[in-house]
Amino acid sequence: MPPRARKTAEPLGFEETLWKAADTLRGSMDAASYKHVVLGLIFLKYISDAFAERRAALAVELEADGITGEDAFPLLESRDEYTSQGVFWVPEASRWDAVRDAAKQPDVGRRIDVAMEALEADNASLRGVLPKEYAAATVDARRLGQLVDLVSGIGFGADEHGGKDVLGRVYEYFLGKFASAEGRKSGEFYTPRSIVRLLVEMLEPYTGRVYDPCCGSGGMFVQAERFVEQHGGQRTDLSVYGQESASTTWKLAKMNLAIRGIEADLGPRWADSFHEELHPDLKADFILANPPFNVSDWGGASLRDDARWQYGTPPAGNANFAWLQHMVSHLSPRGAAGVVLSNGSLSTQQSGEGDIRRRLVEADLVECIVALPGQLFYGTGIPVSLWFLNRDKTPGGSRRWRDRRGEILFLDARSLGQMVSRTHKDLSENDTARMAEVFHAWRGEPGAHTYADQPGFAYAAHLNEVAEHNYVLTSGRYVGAEAASPEEEPLAERLKRLTGELADAFAESSSAQDRVQRALATIDA
Repeated sequence: MPPRARKTAEPLGFEETLWKAADTLRGSMDAASYKHVVLGLIFLKYISDAFAERRAALAVELEADGITGEDAFPLLESRDEYTSQGVFWVPEASRWDAVRDAAKQPDVGRRIDVAMEALEADNASLRGVLPKEYAAATVDARRLGQLVDLVSGIGFGADEHGGKDVLGRVYEYFLGKFASAEGRKSGEFYTPRSIVRLLVEMLEPYTGRVYDPCCGSGGMFVQAERFVEQHGGQRTDLSVYGQESASTTWKLAKMNLAIRGIEADLGPRWADSFHEELHPDLKADFILANPPFNVSDWGGASLRDDARWQYGTPPAGNANFAWLQHMVSHLSPRGAAGVVLSNGSLSTQQSGEGDIRRRLVEADLVECIVALPGQLFYGTGIPVSLWFLNRDKTPGGSRRWRDRRGEILFLDARSLGQMVSRTHKDLSENDTARMAEVFHAWRGEPGAHTYADQPGFAYAAHLNEVAEHNYVLTSGRYVGAEAASPEEEPLAERLKRLTGELADAFAESSSAQDRVQRALATIDA
């Protein structure tokens, strides 16, 4: 197994300053609209900087060959000299100098729209992707000009703070800030970085096909590529496939991946994964996904006989088990998935969901369940859990893992994480490492430590134990409580533990109520 090199990116020093300055220019625009104005400009600045850098290097090369002045101009304007180096061709109207010179003009919005249109026209991969609403009545020209001046001060060339990586980090930082501003709606396009990092560190997608059927702004792909590079691989070791149903979010994903040089097949357009599959024949080695929680209007009534529902027809009023089965249908014979779902998916017995969960467990597809703390998502304190699915728990294979058939690992991480603001919590890299290392030890990976249950945190359950719990998968009922007396246990930690135990009790009560109601219905019949 490749070494677990861990690189922590230091703060750049200007992200927060840039955000505060840009946010003061927002005026009356809502965060959802302003997001595209700001991120579009940052994207255009990066594309232009990369083009200018390549142009300067090309000029040096030509001069060394004795080609200067008017003789050099045709070559400096040769499209192939840029695209062959992985650099977007930027037509003259789209170069940042032209945008910056228009910053004080009353028609600055129209000129930026023209720049975006010209860039799309000359780059097929960007067509229909870039924002072109800068001349809209809701965009104040004076404030837009100030924003252009602000972005002009950022250098995204290779010699400026690290180039492409810096642009990616600024982009990611802004996505997170916009997510915080938009609250619940942000879940449509942004999964907190700490959750994405945890999914990737546990699944370890070193090589193969990676798929996300609800990819948002593409954060899962970014982290997967970063993981491969940090462990000594090449980004070409992964093939990336995704789909997104919201048009503006699909465009964000295309831009987010383009600035990082990640080639991804997100389909020719945005589309709903349930009703218009863009990758119908794909069998993925890894699936990373954060589907919308508890969606009731997913159109399930028109998909009652869909071939994907091998483990039971999901209820028309909740898409959670539709998402799980959609992902199972796209796993390769040795494929694995990491999925973020609401805690209700672990215990619900309503509308046949309990039967679907039972069949998934009996098919030995469930490998690990991780209970996460609340407040990890922007705009909501709802706690979530991670489902890890695996098509193949048999021993051997290229990774030489142990035989995990008939077992499920339960991790209870509800006590982990640190508050980073009044309403938001993050998992630290140490938190991520702790969970990932226990999971890897349980799988029996070469080089990992020997696995042992940890009361209050980790427990390897056999399927017969899960059956005794009526196939309810809440981690708290399996891992038990930490071995600490009330006198030794800090009050804050004790409250966290008791709150978790109360939540498990509520889940058990709900499950028991459902069983009683079904029994009574049988008697009445």
